[in-house]
Amino acid sequence: MKINYQNLEKKIKIIFKNKDLLVKSLTHKSFDKKNNNEKIEFLGDRVLGLVMAKKLLEIYPNEKEGILDKKFASLVNKKTCLEIAKKIELDKYVLTINLKNKKNLIEDKVLSDSCEALIGSIYLDQGFQIVEKVILNLWSDQIKNSIVTHIDAKTKLQEFSLKKFKKLPIYKVISNTGPKHKPLFKVGVKLQDTKFYVSQGKSKKDAEQNAAVLCLNDIV
Repeated sequence: MKINYQNLEKKIKIIFKNKDLLVKSLTHKSFDKKNNNEKIEFLGDRVLGLVMAKKLLEIYPNEKEGILDKKFASLVNKKTCLEIAKKIELDKYVLTINLKNKKNLIEDKVLSDSCEALIGSIYLDQGFQIVEKVILNLWSDQIKNSIVTHIDAKTKLQEFSLKKFKKLPIYKVISNTGPKHKPLFKVGVKLQDTKFYVSQGKSKKDAEQNAAVLCLNDIV
């Protein structure tokens, strides 16, 4: 089975100087136990992290570290790498022991790992400036979406409590009423030396979030 890597090069808008390096970055250990992409993936993960950390600091120079950390995690995790892999149809180029019916047999983890390995190979072949350009182009939609990253009330309350009291908030289920298909939970939350702030919701999770909102609005 012959693979046309030129189509992939067109999608990422670079031409590899070392074609063997490109092939190696897309070779899974199941296909070749010695000459595979595991170590290049390790490098690509770090290169991706550096590029994203640098970009986030440029976009959000006044943002808190905690917020930046959450945005960073959403941009470099395996799920996002899988999205990018699918965007450039990386499954057409990855070499695994299963060469027939590739789309059904290549696991998501293999694709996301191969995406990181591809980044590592671009860095080795082209240098930092080029790989940075490729990453920012491929991740452009995800970077734009990072603007609307939302931190829920429970997380905010937890961060506040840990910072001020060095303790987690205390949640307590007060009641669970209604039929099974339509329950109503009443939950209270308190911090050190505060009263219980009570709210309700259609699930325990929703009730906890609503109680956290009441607490935050009163004490922060």
